[in-house]
Amino acid sequence: MLDQAQRILKDVFGYDAFRGNQAAIIGRVAGGGDALVLMPTGGGKSLCYQVPALLRGGVTVVVSPLIALMEDQVATLDELGVSAVALNSSQSADEQREIAERLRQGEIKLLYLAPERLVQPRMLAFLQRLEIGLFAIDEAHCVSQWGHDFRPEYLQLGQLAELFPNVPRIALTATADKRTREEIVQRLQLERAERFLSSFDRPNIFYRIVPKDQPRKQLLGFLAERRGDAGIVYCLSRKKVEEVAAFLSEQGFPALPYHAGLPNELRGHHQRRFLNEEGLIMVATIAFGMGIDKPNVRFVAHMDLPKSLEAYYQETGRAGRDGLPADAWMAYGLQDVLFLKQMLANSEGDERHKRVERHKLDAMLALCEETRCRRQALLAYFDEELPNPCGHCDNCVDGVQTWDATEPARQALSAIYRSGQRYGVGHLVDILLGRDNEKVRNLGHQHLSVFGMGKGLSEGEWRSLFRQLVARGLADIDLDGFGGLRLADACRPLLRGEVNLELRKDLSSKAPKPASSAASQLVRSEEREQWEALRALRRKLAEEHSVPPYVIFPDATLLEMLRSQPASLADMARVSGVGARKLERYGQAFLEVLQGGAEPPKAPVDIRHELASLARAGMTPTQIAAQLNCSEKNVYSLLAELIGRQQLSIEQALDLPEELLGEIQDAFLDGEGELPPVAEIAERFSRVPVGVLHCVRAALEAEFES
Repeated sequence: MLDQAQRILKDVFGYDAFRGNQAAIIGRVAGGGDALVLMPTGGGKSLCYQVPALLRGGVTVVVSPLIALMEDQVATLDELGVSAVALNSSQSADEQREIAERLRQGEIKLLYLAPERLVQPRMLAFLQRLEIGLFAIDEAHCVSQWGHDFRPEYLQLGQLAELFPNVPRIALTATADKRTREEIVQRLQLERAERFLSSFDRPNIFYRIVPKDQPRKQLLGFLAERRGDAGIVYCLSRKKVEEVAAFLSEQGFPALPYHAGLPNELRGHHQRRFLNEEGLIMVATIAFGMGIDKPNVRFVAHMDLPKSLEAYYQETGRAGRDGLPADAWMAYGLQDVLFLKQMLANSEGDERHKRVERHKLDAMLALCEETRCRRQALLAYFDEELPNPCGHCDNCVDGVQTWDATEPARQALSAIYRSGQRYGVGHLVDILLGRDNEKVRNLGHQHLSVFGMGKGLSEGEWRSLFRQLVARGLADIDLDGFGGLRLADACRPLLRGEVNLELRKDLSSKAPKPASSAASQLVRSEEREQWEALRALRRKLAEEHSVPPYVIFPDATLLEMLRSQPASLADMARVSGVGARKLERYGQAFLEVLQGGAEPPKAPVDIRHELASLARAGMTPTQIAAQLNCSEKNVYSLLAELIGRQQLSIEQALDLPEELLGEIQDAFLDGEGELPPVAEIAERFSRVPVGVLHCVRAALEAEFES
């Protein structure tokens, strides 16, 4: 059977060899056994049920929590020549009836369903009349009531064991600690499942965590080397998402907001754009991401602290799913800790649940202040040992400086205690630095014995020290008061002089050299022109076929083409990711670009595509001109062309007041017959750039033609 699986892997998917546990998992499931698969994001989970689906008779039912993920996988399989469909609420009754008929006729190999739809009695009864080859339950950690992705409908999936006793089941997840794994087994009745636990390590991701100090400026510094890369920026609140997205757009980065407060239609539109366009940045709350299958996300940035290491691992895991270099960057500060602790205190749930969540937050804080290799610490949390430091995180590359903070820490704890255990860091620092300001005088704190005792350290050093005291559990935040600091029981040995304290020294005062971007590590400068030509061809084909570019070929496949320089279709067939169907459809076109025999799409095509993306992202013509390094006149000319072709609407291209737009349209429509040239009405609108008039005229012309 594995020989057959190997042939399917090469002929359909275009890969030469299985990775890690894939072969063993496929052998188990194709042979009729149950399996629980824990595999990191980007590890190739989907092949573990897609290959058995093609080996077994009947239809494989894939349970997936998000419509976007289903549609993405169906589009990918369709490009490979595999008959797959998703059945969901976005389809009309006629479309659903047609799919049902194709299922009865045995024409479909993979059926994607949301758990809510699968557990409906009518759907279960319908499936019982079909030949089912396999059930695949993706994102199986959604069954866990302890997790932040909990979906109550997943609890009902256990009945599949009783209703379909002879059909094998495979449950897959990228994030499940020991407790969650046991919960999956129990709730999905997978007691007889063989467990396949892969390494949690994502060696291609570079981890960096910095203390917050002007976070927007820090984010811009991180993004400066990453123009043109696709990425996700996570924020804790909806308001912050909107503000950061607007800020990035103003700075010339095409950024879109995404959070649960946006209308469903707009959220869906932004998600589709992120999947289909290249180089977009999604600024989002954690509402965005589960099931995002875009393999070439080159970075994930956190502007706020995630509430657990599971969340951090899952969110950073959305970068670099193609195995190529990617970055995980985070800025965190004491305010994040205060915010998350308050959220936890105000949340519903019993004390036991809150205690578990507090432990998870403490583990997240420990990673931020870690002095060892970050990757070793992260993997240790998931019960995995990495024998040696990774050499691919900030602590390994920059080195960590520590200092003996024993005496300053005692002074800081004393300042907390003597001022009444109710004030925030700002006031405590004022006391230690001996600042004789109004608040200090009003409270009489200039008379405290610790007043002015800390002049040996700067304000930044004191703030760093207080942050680390909280992270290490030596001081705590008073959530009953106004978020002031109080002593924790764990600080007693330090105050009594029984232990010393080593803390990490923040390096933020010295501006680090910007790390080279993941994308810049992909291709060498002499390869850049051909790389862009391959991407331009991929983008053109993706638009023709109405699929995301990575569905045509992922970056990893393009990179292998670039490096191996295939000279014939036979050579192209040996490139990883080029299966029979894609070789037939696209092989010749990519060969011609590699051989220089066909003109790759010219730069203006690239500029038009990028210009349209930037306009849709809300950038003004002035900002677009700066971003593309061309004149505003050129930008207006191309905008008018795109509007004329109906590839952009006038509203997307220009942010004009409705009244002004109406006046300009009326001026063009005043006469009879053909629209007058722009020159004829330009004098009436002397304050309006001529390019705007060209755009409005193009929109009216397009309207008449349609």
